[in-house]
Amino acid sequence: MSAARDGGLLKMSELAERSGVSAGTIKHYLREGLLPEPVRTSRNMAYYPPHFVERIRLIKRLQEDRFMPLKVIRGVVEQDPGGAAALLELEDRSLERALAGEGPRRVPAAEVARRYDVPQSVLDRLGELGVLTPTTQGYEPDDVRIVAAISRLRAGADDERLGITLRCRDALAPLVEQEVRTLLERLAGEVRAERATQIVASSAEPLRELVGAMHSKLLTAELERRRGPRRPTGRPAGD
Repeated sequence: MSAARDGGLLKMSELAERSGVSAGTIKHYLREGLLPEPVRTSRNMAYYPPHFVERIRLIKRLQEDRFMPLKVIRGVVEQDPGGAAALLELEDRSLERALAGEGPRRVPAAEVARRYDVPQSVLDRLGELGVLTPTTQGYEPDDVRIVAAISRLRAGADDERLGITLRCRDALAPLVEQEVRTLLERLAGEVRAERATQIVASSAEPLRELVGAMHSKLLTAELERRRGPRRPTGRPAGD
């Protein structure tokens, strides 16, 4: 027992106190294979390495903050616990930065209604569907851009504007999920969290331009495809 203590190993009660997780939960993690076997000095006495503290905290965060099932968490912590922790930190920092920047820049709902010719019923419906996320302070900048785009569609007599908006959202959602996952996984652990957060934030505008340009190009290509092959110039139609 003294050798174990000299090596810095912890009792279960000490591990629970330092990690902020109950002894019962830690024992459950052990049964599920989320933690390696402890150092046993007798049938009823076990000691735990200090690095278990951070691993337990990571497991708890993945379980509570990311709603991951324990089976998935086991694979994550076995493969790369350090990378998982770095990714969590980067995600949290990026979200905090985004949320901190949006509050003061929100546009009051009355101003949006005055500026754009979009019925309140349409705005309310888009809010119910989660396309827009207004608060009592108004709309965030991206919400305003969406409303402005819908207003221009209305000016073009597009009766499918709501359907188009929803289809765009549904098509972009998996693309954004994959892009964020790839970007964060590449940056996590490679650069400092603050710098990685700046890179994530700065990528938003170029990606918006990229999606817009690709949409325009694909739209033109689809119209040309539907029209069919062009006739060679300078030749009569009956030739």
